[in-house]
Amino acid sequence: MGNMTATGSTNQKSGTTGKSLGQYLFDCLKLEGITEIFGVPGDYNFTLLDTLEKYNGIEFINGRNELNSGYAADAYARIKGISALITTFGVGELSACNAIAGANSEHIPLIHIVGSPPDKDQKEHKLMHHTLMDGNFDVFRKVYEPITAYTAVVTPENAEIEIPTAIRIAKEKKKPVYLVIADDLVSKPVMGRGEPTPPKPSSNLTTLQAAADQVRQLLDRARKPVLLVDVNAMRFGLQTAVRQLADAMNIPVATMMFGKGAFDESHPNYIGVYGGSFGSSEVQTAVEQADCVIAVGMVWADSNTGTYTAKLNPLVTVDVQPKMVKVGGAEFPNVLAADMLLELQKIGYKGSGAAGKGAFPYDQVTGEPEAPLLASTYYPRIQRMLKEGDIVVAETGTFYNGMAYVRLPRNVTYITQGGWQSIGYATPSAYGACIAAPDRRVLLFTGDGSLQLTAQEISSMLYYGCKPIIFVLNNDGYTIEKYLNVKTENQRYNQIPRWSYTKLAEAFGGEAFTATVRTNGELEQAFAQADQERAAKLCIIEMIAADPMDAPEYMKRMRNYMEEQAKKGQK
Repeated sequence: MGNMTATGSTNQKSGTTGKSLGQYLFDCLKLEGITEIFGVPGDYNFTLLDTLEKYNGIEFINGRNELNSGYAADAYARIKGISALITTFGVGELSACNAIAGANSEHIPLIHIVGSPPDKDQKEHKLMHHTLMDGNFDVFRKVYEPITAYTAVVTPENAEIEIPTAIRIAKEKKKPVYLVIADDLVSKPVMGRGEPTPPKPSSNLTTLQAAADQVRQLLDRARKPVLLVDVNAMRFGLQTAVRQLADAMNIPVATMMFGKGAFDESHPNYIGVYGGSFGSSEVQTAVEQADCVIAVGMVWADSNTGTYTAKLNPLVTVDVQPKMVKVGGAEFPNVLAADMLLELQKIGYKGSGAAGKGAFPYDQVTGEPEAPLLASTYYPRIQRMLKEGDIVVAETGTFYNGMAYVRLPRNVTYITQGGWQSIGYATPSAYGACIAAPDRRVLLFTGDGSLQLTAQEISSMLYYGCKPIIFVLNNDGYTIEKYLNVKTENQRYNQIPRWSYTKLAEAFGGEAFTATVRTNGELEQAFAQADQERAAKLCIIEMIAADPMDAPEYMKRMRNYMEEQAKKGQK
């Protein structure tokens, strides 16, 4: 495939490093701190997995299907910085597409490695299983081109160029990348090709100064500035810089829904989540009436802005993105966020903290112990259950909207798919989180509907000794979907079969602590017991909702807004 002369020698011996392609790949991944690789075996990745079994320092973590393994790898990367996934050609990689596209949408660096049919068979265009029976072996890589930041066909000749390049791009862009390796090339020795690493991106200093000067002018006039933190502050490692800026400027700080968990919610300057007109009105007022909004890593998407009810005045907004900044609508390219945040600190603006107390709807525990479970009474109790260092995984749907307003303790890793919103993401994601951080408490909040898409990963949790506490909100179907459809009622397609959720562990051949709760008191009691039991076993708490259409405040406001819009549309 490749041309040997680039090594300056056609002598096979002097061109190789003695390492096999498989070993070289795993060495590169190990250097990034990857100690587990997710995936599902298939005959075209056997040599990869055989090499991995003998390899020291990385363990293969088997999933029940490729989609779930992809979701698990996604969560692992959120905790450890980067992850890897191995699937087989065609049937395996296509099952993982949804998870990889999600990682792309959510800015998650993930290395997807595909084992493909033997190179000699590909060269002869043989008709092989797991293909479209047309002799074309490049078709699935092309499927992956638009949903990843980089794709490459790896060979012993180009491995030392392609593998480091893919990893570098994944880390720089915070996106998934795709490598396909033929089954019969994995044990071949790699050719030495020390490629020079391109320089790390840096800010254009003139542009950086110009942007900082513009912000200084804004802040000179500002009386009530606000710091607004969003998801890409988390993804691009800007949390410490943002915290230092908040401390230096001493101004109120809000987060967006996608960016929940990006800022310490116990910080005295933290005022809450900004969710446009559907969230807290106090936070909405503070953000929308601010005379300077410093927004870090913001993603202006429908589900992040309360269906665009969020209104920021562009003239007073400083939009700090990973590689550029906008000030009052003027764009300053080639400015790195980390440098910009440092410049903002140097301006020396001093505020007077968060005026008044933040708006935290669940700070007060209400509802009698005997009262049936309602969002207004179980969310405050969930807030009280959380503790420092927890990993909280919230499923798309009712829990995504309710958990956004639960105030998190310090150092909590909060995992959701705010943008991609693939239902079923959370259960395999919690599994990936358990593998990434075996010493931390993992709490999974999922709905009955979502769990039914990916429930088989509870089996993997049991197999690998993971012990999360799983809360299943049983509200009899896809409640979020019922809320989103304002045109019809009682849709049959939003009903689901009734499962015995607490019996899942038993069906999967494992042991669990289980409880079915219907009242506030039962929820508290079950949680207290689960927290004791979790040292030894996985826990499942099924929460039976008093009313299938009960929902957190945010969803009710969203529903009202959509009903208004629908009426306007009919006129």
